[in-house]
Amino acid sequence: MRASDLAYDSLRDDILNWRIAPGTALSETELALRLGVSRTPLRAALARLALEGLVDTSRGRTGVVPDVSVESIAQQFEVREALELQAARLAARRRDPAVFAELADSFAHATETLESGGTDAYYAVVARFDEAMDDAVGNPAMRQALESVRVHLVRARRLAQDNPQRLVHAAAEHRLICEAVRDGDAELAASATAVHLRGSLTTITATLQQRASDPTPGPDRPTQEGA
Repeated sequence: MRASDLAYDSLRDDILNWRIAPGTALSETELALRLGVSRTPLRAALARLALEGLVDTSRGRTGVVPDVSVESIAQQFEVREALELQAARLAARRRDPAVFAELADSFAHATETLESGGTDAYYAVVARFDEAMDDAVGNPAMRQALESVRVHLVRARRLAQDNPQRLVHAAAEHRLICEAVRDGDAELAASATAVHLRGSLTTITATLQQRASDPTPGPDRPTQEGA
């Protein structure tokens, strides 16, 4: 793997998991030393992260990790809703019913998944769902657009611990989407997706507003998010 790819993967993971906090100025000298790469591959990695919106280079040569704000998340959800509703319709027309029947069953057992494997196990099911939807749609351009939006939701999820009750509700919403796609009902799939996205946005917004009123730094505070 190229040095720029290694630097990109490492920095992306650190940003998504809040090991590099929002507002952090990214010193090329310090990062190159820590990652064991020269400045040329490091700059290539930072440029890729800037294209994803994970590094803000608008303030000068030094990149900064952008904050997760109510406004930025609302803007991302406007794009996400437009893309995912259409993706749900297309998936319902092009799907493998067996794939979505299995996913519906997995979401039906979300409580057991959370109890036995925690939130990581639950989000692994969500990742399988996203992958299955992308595969069913079969549109590389749409997949790329969705992935660029979803990455910002990952940052929102890492704000703090998840609310298990919200995750159970989210699982029920995912289950309905899977059942609609399984049955080839394009409009029900789109409607169920809209309900899920609006519920997710509401809980993320509440979490961010709570965080704004709490001066404690970092992602280690209670949250209601469970998109």
